[in-house]
Amino acid sequence: MSEKRPSEPVKKTTRRMLGFILYVALLLAVFLRGFVPRWLKFRRCSCSLSDTERQLGLAKMQNSLAAAAFDAQREDYEAARVAASDFFTALRTETDKGSDSALSQGKVVGLLPLLARRDEIITLLARGDASSADLLADAYVSFRRLVNL
Repeated sequence: MSEKRPSEPVKKTTRRMLGFILYVALLLAVFLRGFVPRWLKFRRCSCSLSDTERQLGLAKMQNSLAAAAFDAQREDYEAARVAASDFFTALRTETDKGSDSALSQGKVVGLLPLLARRDEIITLLARGDASSADLLADAYVSFRRLVNL
């Protein structure tokens, strides 16, 4: 009889531990059942948001360049100079991002000649030179062809 008594509390304790472990496992399973699908959806939306933000940045650059070309053709050279400066600043920032850029390495290399003409275009706009409109129009066509928006 003395042997049965010590084993009963051990069985009771083991049974309680097993019940507690099962309870915790059940809670964990319920938590994961709700958490995992939401996490997967968040991850998918996060990637989509990142891609959309990159495309928006490129569209803003294209819009700035188009506004500069339009303003130059209307002979509003100061507005064109500001818009062109915004475009070139955004383009330089984007090309300096490296692997985080919305532009592939090939597109960055293709846009470098456009960046090289920055000072020339800005100077012509500051002088109010009518030839700047043609340069901006050419730059717009080149940017659009390379970026494929």
